[in-house]
Amino acid sequence: MKKLIACIPLLFSGLAVAGCAPDFKEQQVSTVVPVKFVSCYGYGCRTRVTYPITQNMADRFAAIMKEGASSAEAERAALRRAVAYYEELSTARIGAVDEPKSPIAHSGKQGQMDCIDESTNTKHVMLYLQARGLLGYHSVQPNTSRGLLIDGRYPHWTAVIKDTSGKNWAVDSWYEAGGGPPDIVPLDYWRTRGVMGER
Repeated sequence: MKKLIACIPLLFSGLAVAGCAPDFKEQQVSTVVPVKFVSCYGYGCRTRVTYPITQNMADRFAAIMKEGASSAEAERAALRRAVAYYEELSTARIGAVDEPKSPIAHSGKQGQMDCIDESTNTKHVMLYLQARGLLGYHSVQPNTSRGLLIDGRYPHWTAVIKDTSGKNWAVDSWYEAGGGPPDIVPLDYWRTRGVMGER
């Protein structure tokens, strides 16, 4: 039951939502390649860790995404590995690995992330890949949410990409522990999920 309410701070605390809103606004599409990563944790992006992007990291991201150069489907598979690699880097800097579907009881605990943290971080690394020209079949879109409580679902956020055909995909990393690959599923399908905490 605890895991089902991991994103409840969004509902009961306007401050949690407002506190993270600037992160979405700051992460605009840019052709300037970032030289550092910023990772949110602690629920609602209350805490952040910043670290430089080394040449080894940049080379690793390029190698991962090169494996997905053949098609949109292959690129999505590569993107899962790239997001997982980014999370490995972030958890190493934070010094803790967040649990899958991190329960609300761990709010504020070192390294624990709610869906706001996860979706913000995922968008952050995808914008980095896009700025480097490593996304050939997709573009990064605004983060979005599902769930209104009255429909049996708690509010839950995800990062989003759009393929060249115009189809949107959810990139949801909340269901795995830090370093685990995110779910990448059609956004329309993702919007139908989440009843009673279903994946």
